[in-house]
Amino acid sequence: MSPAMGTTTESKQENDSSESRYQKGVKHLCDNGISKVPNKYVLPVSERPSLDNGGPIAAEPNLKLPVIDFAELQGSNRSQVLKSLTNACKDYGFFQLVNHGIPSDTVSSMIEASQRFFDLPMEERAKYMTSDMYSPVRYGTSFNQTKDGVFCWRDFLKLICHPLPVDVLPHWPSSPEDFRRLATTYSKETKHLFLTLMEAILESLGLNRYAKKKTGEADDDDNIVEKLQDGSQLMVVNCYPPCPEPELTLGMPPHSDYGFLTLVLQDDIQGLQIQFQGKWFTVEPLTNSFVVNIGDHLEIFSNGQYRSVLHRVVVNSAKRRISVASLHSLPLQCMVKPDPRLIDQENPRRYKDTDFSTFLDYISSCEPKRKNFLESRKLS
Repeated sequence: MSPAMGTTTESKQENDSSESRYQKGVKHLCDNGISKVPNKYVLPVSERPSLDNGGPIAAEPNLKLPVIDFAELQGSNRSQVLKSLTNACKDYGFFQLVNHGIPSDTVSSMIEASQRFFDLPMEERAKYMTSDMYSPVRYGTSFNQTKDGVFCWRDFLKLICHPLPVDVLPHWPSSPEDFRRLATTYSKETKHLFLTLMEAILESLGLNRYAKKKTGEADDDDNIVEKLQDGSQLMVVNCYPPCPEPELTLGMPPHSDYGFLTLVLQDDIQGLQIQFQGKWFTVEPLTNSFVVNIGDHLEIFSNGQYRSVLHRVVVNSAKRRISVASLHSLPLQCMVKPDPRLIDQENPRRYKDTDFSTFLDYISSCEPKRKNFLESRKLS
């Protein structure tokens, strides 16, 4: 073997070793001690969080999202709260939900159990590691670790919560000992909350079940509420470890969510940012609340009346951040399409039909960026 060939072989082995190290996640890197961000995580200058479209970071770092009081939504003040909900969905694509009715110990226990899961030894967490995007239980890192050119400063645990075949639940993490029980309780509570929220959102669009019966424009097969009851639910538990150079990387890149609604539970550490009026703003954490955002499927279903919004996650050098996202949509085999009652001459159909497999095929074939998938579903 020539010296040149030997050098090439050694270099390839080093690269393979580094790549394998990154595939084990950010928590593994941090546990082994690092003082600077590896090149694998360094974003191009134009995409770093210290810049905003090539200019200075937004002058106003914090944004107070519209606050929707869930208790009032169920009471005599419903009509007024529905107006606020409409404005939040149209103008922001995000809102914070308070007085949501989920017991505070269920919420706090889910965060604490998530923290304890990521504190487990790498060998225990690695039991659930796979790059199979169809896997019902998946531990991984970055955004899409099989496609990302630059990795994100994030590890995650994804759990399919609905539909949940009896043979899947036993494969959920058994350590920490109470994790499976707490996560099951939490997923059921958030599913119920999502369904109640969706009824309000449908009403705000003029599509409540009573209007449907009066107009006769849809049969039972098109009852969106019934379909959502049997719809998909994915829980994503995110861990963003402290980063030695947070200005060089992101916890999550700018993206929109694929479903109808995402309910995000976060600890008290700032990190979530949304794009509003062309600038990035940090969302202030609100104690015992959910951040709720419109997903691509709801944008399609509403024919663009309500729009999904780009959001990202920044990291910090001092504290770990934990969040639990619950993504909800129609059953996986269902087509998502604009509701025909929201289409007329003034508002022509704007989107193609789509389904979950189309989304997975898309992100499996390319590096997902911003709202590229939704753009691919728009009619020209």
